[in-house]
Amino acid sequence: MPPEQEDGHAVVCHLDELLAARGMTLTELADRVGVTVVNLSVLKNNRARAIRFSTLTRLCQELGCQPGDVFSVRID
Repeated sequence: MPPEQEDGHAVVCHLDELLAARGMTLTELADRVGVTVVNLSVLKNNRARAIRFSTLTRLCQELGCQPGDVFSVRID
């Protein structure tokens, strides 16, 4: 069973790495996706409890990636 965070999940967000690889800021991504910087920051810092599929779709479209590039499950 994967190690869990305080809120009971082991899902890790990789927005930092994706943004760095694309030379994009969190603010720029938030504007393009149509969500607040605060909400993306919560996601980026692994404090989010959920994400809407529509938001995940827009993130993937703007970052040119798949959901598995944005998230992984920690298994160590």
